[in-house]
Amino acid sequence: MIRLNKFNSLIIVFSILFFAILVYFPKIYLRSNIYYVSKDVNKLYAHYISLQEENRFLSQQLEDMKFKNQIIDSLLFNPMKVEK
Repeated sequence: MIRLNKFNSLIIVFSILFFAILVYFPKIYLRSNIYYVSKDVNKLYAHYISLQEENRFLSQQLEDMKFKNQIIDSLLFNPMKVEK
């Protein structure tokens, strides 16, 4: 049987503390690492969504410009004849 005195009690407490730190430190580290990675992923996803929206807007502007260009070209090369 273990005889408890100050020194043995201190060794037992420190060994339990060391074991608890050894067991829980990887878990805490992984959780915090997952948290920061998920924050980065959410930030990148928000940026991706805004870029998609900007792409839609620019595509619409391009279509409008093409349409206007076709109308102007048709008016320049095929002018309407005005009858008198």
